[in-house]
Amino acid sequence: MNNSVYLTPVCNMKEFNNLFIELTAKNCNQHCKHCYIDFPLSKNVKDFIPLETVKQALNDTKNENIKCIYLTGAEPMTHPDFNHILRACLKYSNVCIFTNGTFINEKKVRFLKRVEDESSFEIIFKLSIDHYDEIKNDDIRSRGSYRAVVHAIKSLAKYGFNPILCITNYYHEDRNTLMEEFKKLCKKAGFDADENNFTINEYADKNSSVEEIEKWDSPDCEYGRILTAKGVYSCPFLANDHRGRCGSSFSDYSRHNTLETQFCKTCAKNKGKLFGINFELFE
Repeated sequence: MNNSVYLTPVCNMKEFNNLFIELTAKNCNQHCKHCYIDFPLSKNVKDFIPLETVKQALNDTKNENIKCIYLTGAEPMTHPDFNHILRACLKYSNVCIFTNGTFINEKKVRFLKRVEDESSFEIIFKLSIDHYDEIKNDDIRSRGSYRAVVHAIKSLAKYGFNPILCITNYYHEDRNTLMEEFKKLCKKAGFDADENNFTINEYADKNSSVEEIEKWDSPDCEYGRILTAKGVYSCPFLANDHRGRCGSSFSDYSRHNTLETQFCKTCAKNKGKLFGINFELFE
C-alpha cells in the first residue's frame, strides 16, 4: 500500500515589484473562449473597485520596490474613474494597462500621451490578440476584435508608444511561426516590433486535472500581488478565488501562497511570468 502524501508546494514572495489592480472583475465587452473569468449571463455587471481603495493601496505599498502597477480586469478601461486611477498610479510607478484595445483610438491615445508627459513614469500597453488570422482571432474573442486591436496598434505607434501583444496560443501552434506572422502584422500596421513586443502563453484549461508541480521559474506570485474590490490575492488568475486570498488589504497580507490550482500548473509550465513584464529586456 502506498502511503505517500502529496504536499502542495509553497511559493514565497521574493520581492514586491509588481502591483496588480483589478479595476473590474466581470465588466467586459468581449467574452473570449479561453478566458479564465466566469462571466455571468448579463454583461452589465457594475463591480468597479472604488477609487479610494486604490489610493489606500498605493499609500500602503509606497515603501515597497514597486517597478510597475498593472491595471487589469476583465476590461479595465470600462471603469468610470479610469483616468483618475491612471493619474494616481503614475505618481508612484510605471503603469501597464491590460486591454483588448477596443477603447483605444487616436483621440484616446493623444490624451494618454499628454497624461504620460505630465508624469516622470511611463505608460505601457498590453494588448490582447490571439491569432494573426482575423477569422481565427475573432472566433476566439469576438467579431471585430482583430480590427480593433490593429487600429489600437496603429494609434499607439503613431504617438510613440511601444505596445506589447499578449497572445494566448489557443490552437497550440508553433511559437516561431506565431512570432513571425505577428511581426508581419505589426509591420503592416506601421509598428516595427521585435520579439520583446510579444508574449506567447499557453492556453490554461481551468477544467483539466491538476498535476503535481515539482518546480517553477519566476511566477508572478514571487514578485507581486493583486488588489481587487474583495481584498488581496496572489495573482490575476486567482483574483477573488479563495485559494489565492492573501488578506483584506496591503496593511496586512501574506507574502506566501500555495500552488494548488490548474492555473499554478500553467504558470509553472510557462517558465516565467504570464502577467508581469521583464523590464531587463527593454533596457
